[in-house]
Parts: sequence; C-alpha cells; structure tokens
Amino acid sequence: LTGALLDRLTHHVHILTMNGDSYRLKQSAGSRRAAATSEQNQATADVFDPGTGEITDP
Repeated sequence: LTGALLDRLTHHVHILTMNGDSYRLKQSAGSRRAAATSEQNQATADVFDPGTGEITDP
C-alpha cells in the first residue's frame, strides 16, 4: 500500500538535486555540541573545586 501511495505521489515529478550543506542540520549539530559542552562543564564544576584545587564527590 505504501509503495502504491509513493508511486502516485511521485508520478510526473521533477527531482531537484541540491548540493551543499544543510543549514538546518548544521544548526542542530551546533546546538547539540553546545549542550554537550555545557553538561561536561557542569560535571567538571561539580567534581573539581577551583578555590582549593581539591576533587570533591558529586
């Protein structure tokens, strides 16, 4: 059934091939990278006390 539906939707269509980077994927990857860096910095802040230089239990 899905094959028949796709066949009807794609009959007489023109496929445009676009080269280049996707801005949506680039933005998504950037926001995921920023969130991971933020989480890593938070985890480091919980374990390492910069004032005394001691490692504390989280």
